[in-house]
Amino acid sequence: MTAMLKTLLHRLNTRTAIVGVIGLGYVGLPLVRAFSNGNLKCIGFDVDPAKVAKLMAGRSYIKSIPASLIRKLVKSQHFEATTDYSRTAECDALVICVPTPLDKKHEPDMTYVEQTARAIAKHLRGSDPALRGGGSQLIVLESTTYPGTTREIVLPILESTGLKAGKDFLLAYSPERENPGSKDFETATIPKVVGGRDAASLKAAVALYRCAVKKVIPVASLEIAEAAKILENCYRCINIAFINEFKIILDKMGIDVWQVIEAAKTKPFGFQPFYPGPGLGGHCIPIDPFYLSWKAKQYGVAAQFIELAGKVNVSMPEYVISKLAAAIAIRGSRILILGLAYKKDVDDLRESPSIVLIERLKARGAKVDYNDPHIPATHKQRERDLQMTSVPITPAALKKYDAVVIATDHSAYDYPMIVRNARVVVDTRNATGHVKKGREKIIKA
Repeated sequence: MTAMLKTLLHRLNTRTAIVGVIGLGYVGLPLVRAFSNGNLKCIGFDVDPAKVAKLMAGRSYIKSIPASLIRKLVKSQHFEATTDYSRTAECDALVICVPTPLDKKHEPDMTYVEQTARAIAKHLRGSDPALRGGGSQLIVLESTTYPGTTREIVLPILESTGLKAGKDFLLAYSPERENPGSKDFETATIPKVVGGRDAASLKAAVALYRCAVKKVIPVASLEIAEAAKILENCYRCINIAFINEFKIILDKMGIDVWQVIEAAKTKPFGFQPFYPGPGLGGHCIPIDPFYLSWKAKQYGVAAQFIELAGKVNVSMPEYVISKLAAAIAIRGSRILILGLAYKKDVDDLRESPSIVLIERLKARGAKVDYNDPHIPATHKQRERDLQMTSVPITPAALKKYDAVVIATDHSAYDYPMIVRNARVVVDTRNATGHVKKGREKIIKA
């Protein structure tokens, strides 16, 4: 065991290590909570000074992370947030949780990963014995990406400093598996897959995550860990695309797909239910299949199955609009979108199909409002800025709209009241499945 690894393991085992989490969003902030609960001090890094200011003032911008927890961590000095990336040199382990979006050509945009790697490289400690404990720094990428990213992008940037992986620093990959809104799992209880560049890196990364997560699963390489996350998300993407297409077919036949799913899932083996919707949302499932497809082309392989699934899911907002257009004249109409978040009972609007619906309906001449109890106002995203606020939802307000589109089936909604007072209800989530009165107003989409 090298002195570098021995020092790092000692600090992790004695909880004297400092962990840096880069990117304080829906992945990074829950990770801070998990490490802090494991009695490790955390420094959070973000390029957004507004986020940093909120956190240091004891406020949270993510529903699943209560402000009381942030205040407690800041007050106890177990956590602090900063925009000063020179402070990465203070950290024994650095975990990268930055976005990996698609560009306009639907190809991987590695800008954030590359910029973060360069920021770390500027202050990489190395194994200089004059530095804190002889360096012993571990770098872990958590951002979802294609197999090869850690070795092909992050490693060369870090080694451009003249420092060498395995000798001067350690490098690993561990895919994030956050499930916003889940009541059954949180960061600490979701098994953690970890792959290292070498045996020492793997050992260090396993020790790091064992401080915060109940079960850590080491795998044989960086690429296996990267590919595991892609497999998980492609699996969901393909099955959701299939059930979306199945819904369209059954709709033409006059068969309720939701009742079919309920019947099919009574089989105790060989079947897992997936549910249709107005499109895919969240950071991973709408994006990751395109990452794999892009990488496959470099090896001369056409990922036809995966690309087709992506096309089906991307087309679903247009299908919803076609169902709406069959019921009302869209131009000049007033339409209310219920639910801006991409999934039920969360405040996350990343890649939400509701946003696509709003943009396309406005482009067709409709006046569109939204209501979401979890998102009182929209915020600027990388490519979109709706600049909208949630409108009140009351019986009187509902009667003013030509149609109400249920895009996200939040638990807070009173669906019988909505159906009773709306003129037309386009239901993309079967949220009104239990509603008895007014079913003639409901259009399943």
